Amino acid sequence: MLKRLVIMVMFVFLFMGFLTSTLHAEPTLTLEAEGAVLIDPSTGRVLFEQDADKKWFPASMTKIMTMGLVLEALEAGQVSLGDQVLTSENAAGYGGTQVYLEPGEIFTLEEMLIAIAVGSANDASVAVAEFFSGTEEAFAKLMTAKAKELGATNTNFINSHGLHHDDHYTTPKDMALISRWAMSFPKMQELTSIKSYTFREEPKLLILYNTNKLLWWYPGTTGLKTGTTSAAKRNLTATAERNGVKLLSSVMGVGKQNGHFGETMKLLNWGFANFKFEKFFSKGDIVTEIKVSKGVKDTATLSVDQQVGVLLEKQEKAELETKFDLPQYLPAPVVKGQTVGFITVLKDKVEVAKVPVLTAEDIPKNSFWQLFSKVLIKSLSL
Repeated sequence: MLKRLVIMVMFVFLFMGFLTSTLHAEPTLTLEAEGAVLIDPSTGRVLFEQDADKKWFPASMTKIMTMGLVLEALEAGQVSLGDQVLTSENAAGYGGTQVYLEPGEIFTLEEMLIAIAVGSANDASVAVAEFFSGTEEAFAKLMTAKAKELGATNTNFINSHGLHHDDHYTTPKDMALISRWAMSFPKMQELTSIKSYTFREEPKLLILYNTNKLLWWYPGTTGLKTGTTSAAKRNLTATAERNGVKLLSSVMGVGKQNGHFGETMKLLNWGFANFKFEKFFSKGDIVTEIKVSKGVKDTATLSVDQQVGVLLEKQEKAELETKFDLPQYLPAPVVKGQTVGFITVLKDKVEVAKVPVLTAEDIPKNSFWQLFSKVLIKSLSL
């Protein structure tokens, strides 16, 4: 009897152990899509993929590259948001989603970008492409060249808007690479997170509503773009953030109505359920000080303009550390916001992230008399 009882108890414990390991096992995930990928946008690490290298049609997700090229030029000072963009007859003639531009009509570059980001306007996309490169064909060549530069080697762009063409294609993984680059420009998140925008009031009121319904439906959504045609079916590239965890997903070729939203939420839910962010510093934190030579102050505070940390699986154990790479001192004058070095995040002795360290204050250079006074005071104190 006692022997039978011992065997039963052992069986129960073995069963409980099996149950516990099953509950903690990584969940399987299958999406109803032609292909999908989930990445960590901070590092580019692939967290999940399903047919992520499958060639597919991006439809209006094409406009992520269109906007990205313009924002890159904006950051380089080559264009301005206030630049006047003239609508050609060619641009005004495009159908599909549009803001009904008339030939000769002028809007600022910023207004055109909002029309593209929020209203997915094909006419505005062509107008911007022509403004940027003279012709849409020339702009499309720049788009493809930039994709190759980013490592999106299975991508080819024929136009700036995404209306169907058999030779206009990408993959979920390539789309994630392009989107990660585009979101490195702060203006991209600003543009693609706008829920609604009054594009014109006369002669007829036109209010644009963002085609990315996750901005309303999914807490933590920060932006990006939908794309739908009969050939491409329904696509969505999306970004979201919760508790420091940043995710970027690209889901392509979903057949059912609103399915690109549902499958994307399923993928993001999986990501947030399985990963955590180990944070060392928050955006704006003062991280250390550095000596200043010939300044009105002897030291300058240094900060970061993004969070510093690493994405880990929730059950993962790892040895984490940070390492500063900074000069011994800064010569005055010191200008607030200048990059002076880096913080490197190491996971098990391997570099996983590198974040710029910036000066957090202005420090003017000493005048001759200020410098003389400092030297005199030091000499008298000896």
